[in-house]
Amino acid sequence: MSEYPSISNQVEDIDALREEGQQKMSWARQHMPIIEHLREDYRSNQPFEGYTIGMAMHVEAKTAVLVELLAEGGAEVAITGCNPLSTHDDVSVALDSHPSITSYARHGAEDEDYYAAIDAVLSHSPEITIDDGMDMVAAVHEDHPELIDTIIGGAEETTTGVHRLRAMDEDGELNYPVFAVNDTPMKRLFDNIHGTGESSLANIAMTTNLSFAGKTVVVGGYGYCGKGVAKKAAGQNAHVIVTEVEPRRALEAHMEGYEVMPMNEAAAKGDIFITTTGNRDVITEDDFEQLRDGAVLANAGHFDVEIDLDTLSDMAADQYTAREGVEAYEMPDGRRINVLAEGRLVNLASPVSLGHPAEVMDQSFAIQAVCVRELIEHGDKYEPGVHDVPDRLDQEIAEIKLDAEGVDIDTLTDTQQEYLDSWDHGT
Repeated sequence: MSEYPSISNQVEDIDALREEGQQKMSWARQHMPIIEHLREDYRSNQPFEGYTIGMAMHVEAKTAVLVELLAEGGAEVAITGCNPLSTHDDVSVALDSHPSITSYARHGAEDEDYYAAIDAVLSHSPEITIDDGMDMVAAVHEDHPELIDTIIGGAEETTTGVHRLRAMDEDGELNYPVFAVNDTPMKRLFDNIHGTGESSLANIAMTTNLSFAGKTVVVGGYGYCGKGVAKKAAGQNAHVIVTEVEPRRALEAHMEGYEVMPMNEAAAKGDIFITTTGNRDVITEDDFEQLRDGAVLANAGHFDVEIDLDTLSDMAADQYTAREGVEAYEMPDGRRINVLAEGRLVNLASPVSLGHPAEVMDQSFAIQAVCVRELIEHGDKYEPGVHDVPDRLDQEIAEIKLDAEGVDIDTLTDTQQEYLDSWDHGT
């Protein structure tokens, strides 16, 4: 076991922090009916008894409800953060107080401690990994390859992590099966669109105290997250411009009624810029030269590389904190460019970092929970590599959610099902 200390051995006022964290978790739990439904099943049947789960996630209240569910299903769980600024220390302490959970996550961890905490989680020798960004899978393969033989599989939460995993898989370097949770409909259609859209705009508004109405919002990327941001910004009476590199997505944005243009052209027109690509260098030197005075830059993608902050810092004549969570870069010509949350995920690293709505994360984290169950029950069916979440699991979560919402739907008759399954029914 690692000598790196858990959160409870790093902070003071443990009792107060624990109480605050448990209060946050209690509120989230009230609005996560799918997890509550699974909790009844998992408490009774203990599907994870005898297994250890290692996690690198955003450690806040909704994540904590998932972690608690896994522990109450019999697992020993070790967790740390996947972003140094998204951890809520009170929630981390609350988790660490659970007899079956060890939390190493701490807000503001420096790089050395960030990776030491991942190593500490892996010192528990997990059979299942759960990632948000793939840092844990990478650490297993690069630093702890001895664990691969005993790891049954993993699950990846987010777009960037799935991209990295697929690249790793294509190179023949991914040595155990991982479910692409991000790519399943119950994640993409709700978490990525509604969750990212709502939480990003809410955090930008809270951090800046500015309105979207009447402003030009530039959305970098029109994947599922970009669609959500564009939709929600337009709903708040902003004029929306989309930038894209993929022609079909650009055409889709155009057909949805948004202006579409290159970032360097949009740079001269935008008031608020929100990147959602999961890639690096979305807003760069040429764009900084075009930005208006007072432009606001935020990242809703993943890592802090979408905005080229090193170059922006080199270009600036002055740099200062304009308000909490807002760093101003004053250019030699007097223009001020405002960057939120150090270029990290704006909905999770801002001063008020609440993340996605609880109802949305209920769906995403329920998918994680049934994927863990699937790996433990049927892990030998999956070869090393990236796997789609079985559709039956996605439908299971959708049915639980509909029931919780009091929504009834139709079912196919035997005749209809036979028609769909046949090939020889002509016109």
